[in-house]
Amino acid sequence: MSNTKPIRRIAIIGTGVIGASWASLFLAKGLQVVATDPAPNAEASLRKFVETAWPALKRLGLSAGASQSNLKFTTDLAEALTGVDLVQENGPERIDFKQKLYGQLDELLPAEVIIASSSSGLTMSEIQKGAAAHPERCVIGHPFNPPHLIPLTEIVGGAKTSEATIQRAAEFYTSIGQKTVRVNKEMPGHVANRLQAALGREVYYLVAEGIVSAADVDTALSWGPGLRWGIMGNMMLNHLGGGSGGIEHFFQQFAGPMTAWWKTLGSPVLSPEVQKKLIDSVHAEVGSRSVQELEHARDEILLGLIELRKRSETVAQREVAAE
Repeated sequence: MSNTKPIRRIAIIGTGVIGASWASLFLAKGLQVVATDPAPNAEASLRKFVETAWPALKRLGLSAGASQSNLKFTTDLAEALTGVDLVQENGPERIDFKQKLYGQLDELLPAEVIIASSSSGLTMSEIQKGAAAHPERCVIGHPFNPPHLIPLTEIVGGAKTSEATIQRAAEFYTSIGQKTVRVNKEMPGHVANRLQAALGREVYYLVAEGIVSAADVDTALSWGPGLRWGIMGNMMLNHLGGGSGGIEHFFQQFAGPMTAWWKTLGSPVLSPEVQKKLIDSVHAEVGSRSVQELEHARDEILLGLIELRKRSETVAQREVAAE
């Protein structure tokens, strides 16, 4: 596989929430996008999503050549793949569907075109079995929802994915402003969703056991560790938590208490009764606010945080350059 050809034209397969969000991001980065989806009204829904997302993308900064007019749509798969440099696949999470689709893509695309899947629940080792001729160009490029705002992409190779594909995918996602995470071993849910699942399990347990309400557990998270996690990850925060002694002192001080807490963590069963308790507590927290109002509040704060982090990174880079 050649690593020199620039990736400028992207095919989006599947234009649901994730596919539409990817399309919005690619367009904002000045790329050409051709999308395909057989669902009724898919084109209208996609264009509406892009139009709605554009003000936020403009606020974050559009790249040279960025335009909604660079979006093309077709229901013909072969037409959508013509002349593309990378495919971002967002189809249903069914292995039979994926393998059949990858067989088609493998036949229609030149060997050097990367096929990246947004899949969060399937492994690339299984998916790429459908691509008999060139499984080496198939890779997971898993975003965090919504991709046009959350700048995280997890990259996971399958058993037959080449290192060249992984490197080229990483370079591409990095070039459009994504923070990439290389997952060295295939795991269900990759990394970010596993972290969410671990936290979610304890959240559900605490609410189901009546230890805390949905509103209070959300307050504890978003105004406590959540604020810190928006700045640094767990390992770096542990390092700071050790004071001048760093991570070594942190483990000396907290390894015992932490492992004691682990033994009491819950494993709730999401029975209908437990789900109802969780649902009722969430609705008490929501009150009269609509989903749209909550989404708007989330995105406004998220945009502010992203802008702040970008400014911080710029300042840090200037300081390094001045040394």
